[in-house]
Amino acid sequence: MDESTPRYRRPAFAGLVGVSQVLGLASVVLTGVWMGRYRGGFAWDGSAQQFNLHPLCMVLGLVFLQGDAMLVYRVFRNEAKRSVKLLHGVIHLLALIISIVGFVAVFDFHKAAGIPDMYSLHSWCGLATLVLFCLQWVMGLVFFLFPVASSWLRAAYLPLHVFCGLVLLVMAVGTSLLGITEKLLFSIMSTYSQFVPEGVLANVLGVLLLSFGVVLGYLLTRDEYRRPPNPEEESLSVHFKTLTEGGLPATP
Repeated sequence: MDESTPRYRRPAFAGLVGVSQVLGLASVVLTGVWMGRYRGGFAWDGSAQQFNLHPLCMVLGLVFLQGDAMLVYRVFRNEAKRSVKLLHGVIHLLALIISIVGFVAVFDFHKAAGIPDMYSLHSWCGLATLVLFCLQWVMGLVFFLFPVASSWLRAAYLPLHVFCGLVLLVMAVGTSLLGITEKLLFSIMSTYSQFVPEGVLANVLGVLLLSFGVVLGYLLTRDEYRRPPNPEEESLSVHFKTLTEGGLPATP
């Protein structure tokens, strides 16, 4: 092993992955508790209970599942690349479906209640995140899972794909924080400053989401946690180090 290559420390990595999952699951559960206990539960009838599906779906889909989909390349670092690609794509597809359900829920609620759409910063950022997420998934599908592009084009696109994934995670967490603040101001603006339980719970949720994003960002950007090079990756010209050094992939 090259001495300049960062060492992979399995216990530290496993611990950070565990922390990320606790933070992510806690965020989903706390969103459900907030909407269920303080906002009246869930329904699909055009009422405020239908709106409650929106934050739950977005936290579950665009934040937690999207983050886990990106993390599979680190967790399953020694598994067959094809299998990891498939898992990565399937989790992203599930996240996309859940997120679309969340968007339909809020637009349908607004229509039933006569509330205008797309006027807030949260809604602008949310729509931009979903549209880019859809585009990212389609591009990943045609470039990597069922590639129709040439190997050199896939190699050129990979760094952009990785970068856009990180940007989307940041956008999803940031949009969620905007949504939490917006919902609190709409719902409990007169009592929010008095540290009422609902406000405290929502603030804790925001801290959990931010912490989840930070831990994921650390795991996804550390060189020592990248998949080790193998003949399959080299032959496909998709190993990140090879791309950034501008060299040619080694033949098996």
